[in-house]
Parts: sequence; C-alpha cells; structure tokens
Amino acid sequence: MSGEAADTGPAVRRLADWSAADLRDLAAEYDTPLYVTDRDRVRENAARLRAAFPDADVHYAVKAHTGRAVLEVVREAGLGAECASAGEVVRALDAGFEAVQYTAVNPPAADLDVVVDRWRAGADLTVVAGARDTLDRLRERGFDGRLAVRVNPGVGAGHHEKVTTGGHAKFGVPYDRAAEVVADARADFDVVGIHAHAGSGISGEDLSAHRELVARMGELAREVGDLEFVDVGGGFGVPYREDEPPLDLPAVADATREALGAVDAQLAVEPGRYVVADAGVLLTRVNTVKPVDDAGATGAVPVVAGVDAGMTTLLRPAMYDAYHAIRNLTDDRPERPVTVAGPVCETADLFCEGRSMPSPRRGDLLAVGNAGAYGYEMASTYNSRPRPAEVVRDGDGTRLARERETIADVTALEVER
Repeated sequence: MSGEAADTGPAVRRLADWSAADLRDLAAEYDTPLYVTDRDRVRENAARLRAAFPDADVHYAVKAHTGRAVLEVVREAGLGAECASAGEVVRALDAGFEAVQYTAVNPPAADLDVVVDRWRAGADLTVVAGARDTLDRLRERGFDGRLAVRVNPGVGAGHHEKVTTGGHAKFGVPYDRAAEVVADARADFDVVGIHAHAGSGISGEDLSAHRELVARMGELAREVGDLEFVDVGGGFGVPYREDEPPLDLPAVADATREALGAVDAQLAVEPGRYVVADAGVLLTRVNTVKPVDDAGATGAVPVVAGVDAGMTTLLRPAMYDAYHAIRNLTDDRPERPVTVAGPVCETADLFCEGRSMPSPRRGDLLAVGNAGAYGYEMASTYNSRPRPAEVVRDGDGTRLARERETIADVTALEVER
C-alpha cells in the first residue's frame, strides 16, 4: 500500500488486513457483539498526523472514541484533547491530558459548571465559545481564562448533511461579526485563538470547501491579530469503501498551510475519525437466515442474515446511510445477495442490503470494518438492549477494556416507588 513507513504504518487499514483467525478467537473468548480496537493502529494514525502537521497543534476530537484505553495511547502519542462536553473534559483529564480544549456548542448549564469548576481547581483548559450568550454565561460564573471564539465561516462540508457544521447557524458566530466578538471578549477573557470546523468525513471534492474555510480563517486572524492559534477543525475522511483510496494527508496538510497564509499564530487541527476509524472492527454473529422470494435479475436468491448486533450497537448505517465493509469470517462459500439486519423492530436496522458476500449460515461470524470511530460512542440501550463489550489489542496482547452490559445494568438507575 502507499504511505508505507516504519513509524506510521500503511495509509489505510482495510477490513481484509485483519486476521480472521485472531478475530474468531476473540469472539470465542469474549462473545458477540464485540468491539475490537487495535491500539497499535491508533499510534500509527497519530504518528502520521504528527508527521503531516509537524508545526501544528494537533488535538484529538475525543467524541470519536472516549474509551480510556484509547485516550491514554493518544495522549502518549503526543496529541492534545478536544472535547465537546463536560463529560469528555473529565474523561480527558482523568486520562492524563495536561491541556484540554472544550468546544462549547449551546452548552447546558451543568456542563459549564463542571468545566469552570475544573478550571478553578487548576486544570489547564481552553474554552471555545460560539455565541455571545456563552460569553455572558462564562462571565456570570467568574471564568476569565483562556478562550477562543468559534466562527461560522459560511462554508461547510462532510460525508452527510447531518455532520456538515461549517455553514449551519447552530455553530459559531457569523463570520462578519467575528472580529467584533473577539474584541468584546478581550475585555474579560484571555483570548488565545479563533476556531472553525467545516464538518466530518471530509475528502475528495469536499477538500475545496475545507481550503476555503482555512483561507477565511487566515484573513480573520490577520484582521484581529495577537492570537496564539488558529484552529481550522478536523473532519479528515477515511475510506469506508474497499475501492476508495486513502486520503493524501501530506497533500491536505500542504494545502491547509497554503490556504491559511502568513499568520502570527500557530495552526491547530482536531481530527477524530482519522485517528481511530480503521483501528476498530465490530464482531457480530448470524442467528437467523431467511431466504427472500425475489431472485432478482441475476437469478441469485437473496437472503436476510439476522445478527446479534444492530442499530443500538453501530448506529452509523441507520443514522447516515453509512457504508461499512462486512466480511464473513467463518467459511469461503459461493456469494449471493445478502441483507444483514439487526434485532431492532425498525426497517432502518440494517448494516447492508443486497450486498454480494458468501452465503451465510446460522453461527457465522461477521466482521464490520471501520467501526473504531463513532461506533461504541453512539451505542445505546434502545429496546433495553445492553451495550457490547470492547477489547483492545497491543502488539500480541489483548485485554478487556469495557465489560459487556447486562439487563441489570440497563435498569440499575431506575427508582422504585
């Protein structure tokens, strides 16, 4: 593969690169559904980012995967932490990050209370505020520390409209008012930066929007002056489809620096998905095989393969119509159209529909690729289904990182009258 290097690994890890025998052993030991996260791959991805952006401040967008085992290896790799909630701030600090950035989007009062309390207790925190109202609420709480202003540059991009943030009014102060807001904030806060983010899963044609965002942020930085950093977000895409090429990260980094131009401030980026997506797979077992009457144009009879994972385990296909590679790890059989469906009574609870793959049988083990980002993070207990276990791999060793929930865990917080 392209991008091969001793310290950074290949530019992308495909589902076919995972050892089927190893994954089968893990499923046998820990049961399914099961998330498997490879910490060595997290290290490689972090090293590739540091190599592409050697002079930038690289923060990991914690929301992609907040597991302690992942946060610790990201910190050890030299990345900072960018957090979207008070809970993520606490988890990042507990994992040993010394400097944490909190990007407050319409922050609940409880979130601001926790963050300001941690700051008052001595935590090195930078708060990113995207509304004048947030500045007022921080003033009310006595916060006068490090602050960056989130800007809405009017440019958005991403793999789905639901994650395109740069052009939506929800995010940041309008670009044409940003300089005024920065000036106002300087009266009460230590304004250290400006921030913008185009969206999530940016690649291909979306990169032009990213460059436009960066150029606008460079212009704003030169206008307001006296900044420590200009944060242009993350959202760097990964190839979910088997035939999709990996992102040319060095080229993206070069284009980012060129678009920013000369500024008296450090460039900052905050990738999340890029760090962890291809470091994780989801293992799930077939429990039901049901033929479909319509043979279709090819004459091959399609089947529905029911599995023990579903939209409560991996939400992305239902939420974003997202594609994930799926591999049958059990046997090599003739292929046929297969719909992989979960146990939730909703039509959206599908991992794929009519995809060509080896004919499934009950008990087969399937692996779902690129599940390391927004996989476990978006898992839920809808239908009162407990969340899965997660194991992490380091070299040749594997350990349990999160225990499998039980029904008792799901109901534990209920109060009896």
